Amino acid sequence: MSSLKPEIAVAAVTAVDGRFLIVEERIRGRLVFNQPAGRVEDRESLIDAVVRETREETAWQFEPQALLGIYHWRNPDTSVTALRFAFRGAVSDHRPDQPLDAPVIAAHWLTVDELRQREAALRNPLVMCCVNDWLAGKGSPLNLIADHDLAKVARIWPVQASS
Repeated sequence: MSSLKPEIAVAAVTAVDGRFLIVEERIRGRLVFNQPAGRVEDRESLIDAVVRETREETAWQFEPQALLGIYHWRNPDTSVTALRFAFRGAVSDHRPDQPLDAPVIAAHWLTVDELRQREAALRNPLVMCCVNDWLAGKGSPLNLIADHDLAKVARIWPVQASS
């Protein structure tokens, strides 16, 4: 029996005047389009991760307003399983002179039609799943996410050794 060890990732989904914030990046030699997204770092909350990733990849400050959804996906090309926590939100405080984190080449504002025209170049199917969920008005309150510092929790509720 194998154990499931998914990568935990976050993604920011935001639109202004019908255009979604999308990054263009080079992954394994291929240009692809994705939401600002990335892995959660050690000891980082999901909210902190999506804010950080959006700033690093787009130079925009992201303010999460709702949990758009949780997406479980296994990449057939790499066999990597991922859990993607996507957030709805707004952006502000653009810093156009800020360098973008590699492998991002550029940030774009694209319409749904422009995204559909690039469907073959989307990084994965989750990109359009998130856009469609955003368009459908999906979202849950951020307080649905319980972010616990496990070291603090262990002090409050010490684990009892079982016999």
